[in-house]
Amino acid sequence: MTDIPKTMRAIVVDDEKNLVLDGVATPIPAEGEVLVRVAAAGINRADLMQRQGLYPPPPGITDIMGMEVSGTVAALGPGVGDVAVGQEVCALIAGGGYAQYAVVPATQLLPVPAGVPLVDAAALPEVASTVWSTIVMDAGLRAGELFLVHGGGSGIGTHAIQVAKAIGARVAVTVGSAGKAERARELGADIVINYREQDFAAELSGQVDVILDIMGGSYLSRNIDALSVGGRLVVIGMQGGLTGEVNVGALIGKRARVIGLNVRNRPLTGPGSKADIVAAVIADEWPLVEQGLIAPVISATLPLSEADRGQTLLESKDSVGKVLLLP
Repeated sequence: MTDIPKTMRAIVVDDEKNLVLDGVATPIPAEGEVLVRVAAAGINRADLMQRQGLYPPPPGITDIMGMEVSGTVAALGPGVGDVAVGQEVCALIAGGGYAQYAVVPATQLLPVPAGVPLVDAAALPEVASTVWSTIVMDAGLRAGELFLVHGGGSGIGTHAIQVAKAIGARVAVTVGSAGKAERARELGADIVINYREQDFAAELSGQVDVILDIMGGSYLSRNIDALSVGGRLVVIGMQGGLTGEVNVGALIGKRARVIGLNVRNRPLTGPGSKADIVAAVIADEWPLVEQGLIAPVISATLPLSEADRGQTLLESKDSVGKVLLLP
């Protein structure tokens, strides 16, 4: 690591929850890790929750935010033999992306898909890992089924539309603005519901085979109403609260399943691990990306120093897809 600086620029959160560009020690890769020189980092809603103290990083993970990056391998930790310094990669990480360098478990590195620019590749690892593991690996979405994703203009939503269409499913989305509705249709959504004007449960009652939900408690009962017999509800977010009521009779009568999932707190290796998910994404989703059936959707690309503006933009009605930071 002789050509790697001992300190680097990174975004830290101060006592008032402000985002501050500061100098910090450059991390050193441990056993089984690599050091990546970051070309771009994706902003995710989990970062906003972490900033507010609501979603702390797993034990042993840096407090620096950022759950996905793209860049170039700068150094190898002990025990890493199948990665080359200088190799272009993107990566799923549990933290540390808002910086010039980030350490990554080698099992969470992904090749940059052919045809995707290196910077744009930072928009893929977290959404791909989340969407593929939830709707394909766990919920078993199949061709011909009806899939509903809430927040169709978000990074998760725009990616989920494309994945479901590539599989051959029909896609419904909920959105909150005309602009996001238009973009969802462009990405292939068959049914677009403006949740400010329509009740998705009434529109889709008893029809949906798989739901990917970011809302949690406030949508729980209506999600069950929308499910078909044998339907699967996958809950990955809590934007609508932690608790909700459900008609257990309806759940049993529909032989439906409610599945709670996340990616960040999974083990590094073993059954159901991040390594398993990353391997599946590389084997099964990356070919769809390289065929042009799935592409990164990027709302804005900003310098690292504008991380605060990037997080604000991510929450706005004008943002569709991902916001990226350039160190």
